[in-house]
Amino acid sequence: MKAKDNSNPKDKNSYKMDKTAFSITMLFEKSGDKEYWKSKTPQERMEALELMRQINYGYDSTTARLQGVLEIAELPPDYFKQTKESESI
Repeated sequence: MKAKDNSNPKDKNSYKMDKTAFSITMLFEKSGDKEYWKSKTPQERMEALELMRQINYGYDSTTARLQGVLEIAELPPDYFKQTKESESI
């Protein structure tokens, strides 16, 4: 299976809301949402999730590729001794 290239995501402005399909319902009323998403493949669900994330939080291609780096700093052996002495002065 080939990995999808996410460097050029679909333009979120190309999606339009079909206002004729929009409806407001009560929480206790049954809807077809669950069946709809069950009919989609996991890949299609993840693409829809990513699109919603980009719409809500924006997409910045420069920060999308940055990774966090963990760096361990070593303290001198007598660091805590020096700290206690400076607090008592």
